[in-house]
Amino acid sequence: MTAAPRAALSAVLITRNAAHLLDACLESVAFADEIVVVDSASGDGTAEIAARRGARVVQKEWLGYGRQKQFAVEQAKYDWVLCIDPEEQVSPRLAQSIQRALAAPAAGVYRMARRNRFLGKWLSHGEGYPDWSPRLFNRLNARWSDDMVYEKVLFALTPGTLEGDLLRDAHEDLAAYIARQNLYTTLAARQAHEAGRGASLAHLLLSPVVRFVKFYLLRLGFLDGLPGLVHISIGCMNSYMKHAKLLEMRRNENGN
Repeated sequence: MTAAPRAALSAVLITRNAAHLLDACLESVAFADEIVVVDSASGDGTAEIAARRGARVVQKEWLGYGRQKQFAVEQAKYDWVLCIDPEEQVSPRLAQSIQRALAAPAAGVYRMARRNRFLGKWLSHGEGYPDWSPRLFNRLNARWSDDMVYEKVLFALTPGTLEGDLLRDAHEDLAAYIARQNLYTTLAARQAHEAGRGASLAHLLLSPVVRFVKFYLLRLGFLDGLPGLVHISIGCMNSYMKHAKLLEMRRNENGN
């Protein structure tokens, strides 16, 4: 049976030293009409792997997560783009859902459920799932924010919802995961500081509690066992550290 005609699709991603992740990621988006990899001076063969798999590789100095992803979107040949990270893979069911949506687009933006693998377990609740992510969109209708970290897709319409999961597995141990989260909270605090936002003792104390109640209790994160507990515990610490670092930046600025 001949597949239904659909809108052309560009799969886009940003990379830096992602050679150990790239093969599986690119294999999962092989159905796209083109793959664009925007690399930031990787030294581990990332660009070579991408080129070998038929991707168009563009080198670009690091701009911050949001601006780098938007730059990647702008390099695409087609208006419909699928944004994916190197540690992610499109499941077969999601790939089929994407192609069905592009055969008769009913929205300019589509969200998908992202499932996170943590401590060897695919999380099914809490912050780990469904973690709705708008990653398929017509770039005439949406764009990435300029955020240095915790970037998001900006749009002003109701998104469609796709079936199937976007699978995230960074293949990192707990120490590497915590180190990455520490970097993210530093970048987030710096971004908030530069935007003139402050933090208070209430933010410091209450944000981790609110996060724990929301995701571990109300969204049933406890059903994911020990990995679910460790995952939300680190998330709560992230909330605490972001505000603690922001407080430190404010005090340093004021000479206290």
